[in-house]
Amino acid sequence: MTATWAEFRRARRRSRLAWAILAAGVFVVVGGLGWFFAVGQFTAFGPPSDGPHEARVLAQGWMKAVPSVRAVPTGAALALLDTLAVKGRAASGDYDRSAFGQAWLDVDRNGCDTRNDILRRDLADVVLTEASRCQVAGGSFQEPYTGQRTTFRRGAESSKAVQIDHVVALGDAWQKGAQKLTPQQREHLANDPLNLIAADGQANQDKSASDAATWLPPNRNFRCHYVARQISVKAAYRLWVTPAEKDAMKRVLGSCPQQQTVVPHPLR
Repeated sequence: MTATWAEFRRARRRSRLAWAILAAGVFVVVGGLGWFFAVGQFTAFGPPSDGPHEARVLAQGWMKAVPSVRAVPTGAALALLDTLAVKGRAASGDYDRSAFGQAWLDVDRNGCDTRNDILRRDLADVVLTEASRCQVAGGSFQEPYTGQRTTFRRGAESSKAVQIDHVVALGDAWQKGAQKLTPQQREHLANDPLNLIAADGQANQDKSASDAATWLPPNRNFRCHYVARQISVKAAYRLWVTPAEKDAMKRVLGSCPQQQTVVPHPLR
């Protein structure tokens, strides 16, 4: 009887230990998923030059926020999506890139044009051209749309390998509310770091002016952040979504309901 009772107690301790380990494992997995969908995926698949951060939007000390029509609310991207107006596309026949101002202006007045600002923000091991404090000559990064390690080298042909993508394409924005913005607001939309990501040149060309209903990054691990960023930009500039676009965004965010909006924070 004594031996049987001792064995029972040992078995019960082992059972408790097993349940404790299982609970700890579940906590780690759930917590890890929460971190990944809230902030971690862009850190994991984005450029590593500045260390962990919530969203690669601003770089502390040399990039400034560009005023938008309204501030992006913090919280779940799904909740913000439900606040966006849902309409059909407006006519696109009169779209002209010049409606958004000259390409790559220095809207934040930091002395460098927007293209070089974004290259410097997104690339690691950045090298500037000789005697320039702005022009990026080279660097490398974990490209977010493909997930591949990519090298940038400035040159007549080589520069095409890395392009600056408007997360919400300007042609798409024009058909979904940007026609009603002032010229200055459209300039800001075209140069807002929130709406810009250094990307693989071919992926950027494939995307063209597509919305989430017709194009998503081939790198599935980046889609939650990408869609949340589009929602954040559309909220910031009071742009709408089409029914098909909203459905596509909901499908993506269905796999990551904890995904947060993208709110500009300086990188540390």
